[in-house]
Amino acid sequence: MAIEVILPKWGLTMEEGMVAEWRKQEGDAVAEDEIVADVETDKITNELPAPGSGILAKILVPAGETVEVGTVLALIAADEEEAAQLRQ
Repeated sequence: MAIEVILPKWGLTMEEGMVAEWRKQEGDAVAEDEIVADVETDKITNELPAPGSGILAKILVPAGETVEVGTVLALIAADEEEAAQLRQ
């Protein structure tokens, strides 16, 4: 089962954020709590940690795009087989 990388709500008034940069690319291995992206809000830029370990299988929101809090930004797969299925 893939792990969803979700845009969290970092502040009381935060409603959206922009993915400024992906530090990891599709196919890269990631460890839990490793920084996978930078997200800009109207007030600050935050580092987004991976919610689990595995392979960054699919980036759903490209850099430069602004989305609402709670949006799934990417999927982390447990292994290469699952990652290949998610990329289809």
